[in-house]
Amino acid sequence: KRRRTPIFTFVNKCDRVGEDPLKLISDVEADLDIMCHPITWPIFDAEDISGGFVGVYDRRIDRVHLFEKDESHGARIVQAQGGALKDPATRALLGDLTYERLLHDIELLEAAGHPFSEEQVLAGTLSPVFFGSALTNFGVEPFLREFLELAPPPLPRESTIGPIDPSRDEFTGFVFKIQANMDPKHRDRIAFVRVCSGKFEAGLPVTHVRTGKSLRLAAPQTFQARERTAVEEAFPGDVVGILDRGTLRIGDTLSAAGPFEFQGIPRFAPEHFARIVPSDPMRRKHLDTGLRQLTEEGAAQVFFTSPTEVAGPTPIVGAVGMLQFDVMLHRLEHEYGVACKLEHFNAKHPRWVTGPPAAIEKAARERGRTLLYDVKGAPVILFESEWALRWALEREKDVTYHEVAP
Repeated sequence: KRRRTPIFTFVNKCDRVGEDPLKLISDVEADLDIMCHPITWPIFDAEDISGGFVGVYDRRIDRVHLFEKDESHGARIVQAQGGALKDPATRALLGDLTYERLLHDIELLEAAGHPFSEEQVLAGTLSPVFFGSALTNFGVEPFLREFLELAPPPLPRESTIGPIDPSRDEFTGFVFKIQANMDPKHRDRIAFVRVCSGKFEAGLPVTHVRTGKSLRLAAPQTFQARERTAVEEAFPGDVVGILDRGTLRIGDTLSAAGPFEFQGIPRFAPEHFARIVPSDPMRRKHLDTGLRQLTEEGAAQVFFTSPTEVAGPTPIVGAVGMLQFDVMLHRLEHEYGVACKLEHFNAKHPRWVTGPPAAIEKAARERGRTLLYDVKGAPVILFESEWALRWALEREKDVTYHEVAP
């Protein structure tokens, strides 16, 4: 069975009015199909009608942390105050009613909650849960401490020459994300590289395996929220941002250990499609630039009605979820200066097709189908219904249908 990714849950904004903690735990278990084990538990004032946030109890180290609002928004470490749960001083700090309510909650968790298991955490079947307020920097320190202790070390990654062990001496890595305009003033483009083996150093010469060309990894940076910091070295498991001028793509392998490629990053076929129309036709070049960069980032997929229609009259965009459309429109307007509107149409079952051109054209002429081409000129047929797709898969043997681009 394939190992799932460990999931750590942080329940934020506990200093504001919200849902009951037990209901939140239940929602996480139901939505993610995972068991939960609260490491920290929120304490609310039982004598206050509004149930003001008092702090959290850390079950792993048996310590109550009293809430202290940090007006510096994380610029300093909050000095936690409090003591052990059964310490008489803790009862005095919390008050009798709040203390008794906390005792009841912890006894309930011990009796009815899922027991902690490090093996289940690493298998991705049990999620450690933490409560706090990130903006005020409260409850974050226990979360980070446990994350560092429980998170698994880097594992070997599959490649075309077999697993690449993180202890290998030569540097290897791959691009898993590209983000344009992180600094709107400079129109920069950052390629995020995960180090898989060896030691990364600033200015390191590597082979860009897809093109076979040598590439120097200059000006590496790390990011935390809005802050970026220059780095000189990184190790397996680390992520560094590299300034890129359009050379790199998602999934590219960077190697100082010979020409091989890491296993590709999974791509998901879009489920929603719409024609995108600029409000000002004179901004079409800016629209094309924005769509091209968003496509390279993986934030959108663009299709055309002809394989040679690199900038056709009405591009068609595809998204996995409707929220992607909102993000796309926002970025086009605020980063590229192009306000657009979408014209949705009924098609939710795309399939890339391979086979003889005549067979592809014949298949595309059937009712309820639309033939499009992606940015690489590969043909894609959109089906209006699942029944039509199933009929094609069963009957049309001259054409091969693929869920993602082959």
